[in-house]
Amino acid sequence: MKILMYCLNYAPELTGIGKYTCEQAEWLAARGHEVRVVTAPPYYPAWRVAEGYRAWQYRRERRRWVEVFRAPLWVPGRPTGAARLLHLASFAVSSLPSLMLQLRWRPDVLFVVEPPLMCAPAALLFARWSGCKTWLHVQDYEVDAAFALGLLRRPWLQRLAQRVEQRLMSRFDRVSSISQAMVALARGKGTEAHRAALLPNWVNLREVGSGGGGAGNADATLARRMLELPPGAVLALYAGNMGAKQGLDVMAEAARLLQGHETLHFVFCGDGAGRDALAAACAGLPRVRLLPLQPADRFAALLCAADIHLLPQRAGAADLVMPSKLTGMLASARPVVATAMPGTELGRVVAQCGVLVPPGDAQALAGAIGTLAAQPALRAHLGAAGRRWAEQHLDRDMVLGELERMLFALARPPLQAAAATAGAGGE
Repeated sequence: MKILMYCLNYAPELTGIGKYTCEQAEWLAARGHEVRVVTAPPYYPAWRVAEGYRAWQYRRERRRWVEVFRAPLWVPGRPTGAARLLHLASFAVSSLPSLMLQLRWRPDVLFVVEPPLMCAPAALLFARWSGCKTWLHVQDYEVDAAFALGLLRRPWLQRLAQRVEQRLMSRFDRVSSISQAMVALARGKGTEAHRAALLPNWVNLREVGSGGGGAGNADATLARRMLELPPGAVLALYAGNMGAKQGLDVMAEAARLLQGHETLHFVFCGDGAGRDALAAACAGLPRVRLLPLQPADRFAALLCAADIHLLPQRAGAADLVMPSKLTGMLASARPVVATAMPGTELGRVVAQCGVLVPPGDAQALAGAIGTLAAQPALRAHLGAAGRRWAEQHLDRDMVLGELERMLFALARPPLQAAAATAGAGGE
C-alpha cells in the first residue's frame, strides 16, 4: 500500500505521540509498504525546536525507509491555552503545501493523527481530490482536555469546538483511539460503531523487559550505579512528559512527606512546560533527582532500574487521554502507582498491576509508595502481572499487525473479498 501519515509529532522526538508515529511508519515501511509522513520539526516535550532544525523551514528528509516532509511551526515559549491554539493552527496552515504535494503520489490511505484536529478539513479535502481512504487516529482528545483542564474556559467556544469536532469525525472512513474508553467517546461523538477501532499504544517487549530479554538485570544494575544509588535503595521513578495533564505537583509533595524513609529515592526524568515548577517544588529534598529525557538506548534500562513507577494524572484528564508512558512501565515488570479513579480505563488497567490513589491526594500517594517500598514480594507480584498484561495486549508486532490488516481492509476491500473467496475455494 501507499500510506501517507499526517501528524504534528514525529522522530527524533523521544517521547509521546512522536515516538509512536515514527515506530508505526517505520514498521509499515519495513513490511514493504510505501510510507510518507507530513509533520513538523521536532519540538516536544521541551517546547523548543530541536538542534539541527529550524521552526520556519520546509524540509524534506529520509529517515530509514520513510520519506518525511516537514512544515513550519510556531512554538510558544509558554504553552498557555490560547498559545496552544495558535501553535496548532500554524501547523495546520503551513502544512497545506506539503500535504497537497502528495496528490500526484496518490496514496491508498491518509492516516491523520490527532492532535491537531485542525488538520482534519485539509485531510478530508485531500481525500476527496485524490480518492484515498481516510483514517483519524485520536491520541488525545485535545478539545475536551483543554476545557476539562481549564486551559480554555469560554462555554460558547467549547460548544462550537465540540460541534465542529463531531462533524469532522463523522466524515472519516475510520476513527481509532488508544483505549476502549476513548473509542467509546468517539462513538459518542457520532462515529458509527463499524467505523470505530481500537489501536492501543504498544511496546517493543524485546527492548524493555527483565530477566530473559530487553533491558535485563545487568542493564538495570548499571543504570542504578550511574544514578549513584546506595545498596538497598528503593527507587520511585517518573519518566515522561512534564506537562499540564500530569499533575506533577502531587509527586513533589509525596516525596516531601516520605523524606523520613531513608532507603527511598526519587528520580523525575523528562522535560516539558511543568519541569521548572516541579524542580522548584523539590528544592531542598536530598533524595530527589531530576534528569533530562534519556536517549532511547538508555531509557529501557532506566525503566527497569526502578522499583516503583509513578503515574500521576489530573482528574480532569480521565478517559480523555491514556498515558503513553504506561506501556513501558508495564513491560519493565515493575509495579505502578497511579493517581486515577477505579472507574477510568487507566484505573482498571493499573488495578491489576499496581496501586490506585485519588488524583491530587499527596498523602495517599505517599502512603502507597511507602507500602510498596516496604514489601518487595508485593512489588514482584504486581510487576509480573503488569508484564503479563503487556505481553497479552501491547506487543508491538501484534498491535501493528492488526493495524496492517485493518489498513488493507479499508484501502482494498475488493481485493480482500477476492482473497477470501480464493482461500475458501482452495480449501
